[in-house]
Amino acid sequence: MESGGTQMMSKGTGTVYRIVVRSELGESYAVAFEGMEMETNHGYTVLTGEILDQPHLHGILDRLNGLGLELLSVQALPEDANPSAGGKRDPKEPKP
Repeated sequence: MESGGTQMMSKGTGTVYRIVVRSELGESYAVAFEGMEMETNHGYTVLTGEILDQPHLHGILDRLNGLGLELLSVQALPEDANPSAGGKRDPKEPKP
């Protein structure tokens, strides 16, 4: 997948996104964002995980809005981003 000339990190058929909101969500909220890693730090929560398509992304954003959370950023991660966010990938084959 490409966006603005940058390849996005894919895991399965979706794109890995990082979503940041103001407020530290407790573990009880993790079920609302199943499949996403949830980290809290200094008043913020970072959700990282695979988003399958635009309706899936909008569903997560609607859920955050429904909880009254302030959305700070939504970022599709480039392929060369931290491998822990996208899982292990096979090394690229050299071009002949």
